[in-house]
Amino acid sequence: MNIENNIKKRYFIVLQYNGKNYFGWQVQPNVPTVQAELNEKLSLLLKETVYTIGAGRTDTGVHARYFTAHFDLEQDLNQKKIDLIFKLNNFLPSDIRILKIVQVERNAHARYDAISRTYCYYISNKKEIFYHDLVWELHVNLDIDLMNQGTEIIKEYQDFTSFSKLHSDVKNNICNISTACWEMKDSLLVFSITADRFLRNMVRAIVGTLILLGRHKIDIVELRRIIESKSRSNAGESVPAKGLFLEKVAYPFPL
Repeated sequence: MNIENNIKKRYFIVLQYNGKNYFGWQVQPNVPTVQAELNEKLSLLLKETVYTIGAGRTDTGVHARYFTAHFDLEQDLNQKKIDLIFKLNNFLPSDIRILKIVQVERNAHARYDAISRTYCYYISNKKEIFYHDLVWELHVNLDIDLMNQGTEIIKEYQDFTSFSKLHSDVKNNICNISTACWEMKDSLLVFSITADRFLRNMVRAIVGTLILLGRHKIDIVELRRIIESKSRSNAGESVPAKGLFLEKVAYPFPL
């Protein structure tokens, strides 16, 4: 028997999804999740039990333009990846789309090998009839220059306990933010942020706090106090999930 042929092969799968109808990425009992849909459809099509491991967890209602996961498989997909992607996209719900499937080294890991993740949050100051479920409508004047000063302050810190969901199961709240900024893109105000990792609810809490800054409800000194207090109760409210997109997950190897 050729033992080498029995060693499972590892594949990365890259996908997009509209999170409106899902309770996030991760499998949960009795509710629809993206991971559950993907596991089921892959297993049915490949006639082999498939369990995907994602690059992280997105919360209920959060979207992804670029999400990665890995899975192990006994069969070789290299000759039928294109056909599998076509079948998956026809089999999966219309709000999940597969972009690519790539064979990787056996020890490559979608979560632990990721070197950065980028999120964007989209805000509109007008009534949205076409993109209502994909942006947060906020009809107030904002001081964008001051909010960008706030992002520079945030980048000075690493402990983001003040922006973390309470009672989470992470071992520490240390994150290294490499870029963060506010900018106008067409008629939308967009907050972009890249870091090596993110805490649960972190981006939405940061946006909510910077909105307070942009509305002159707090100032730069108070922003520092909020961060240094390491207390979630001192930060702003989390903004709605529907405006948040995972935009990119980067790795030290090409996908």
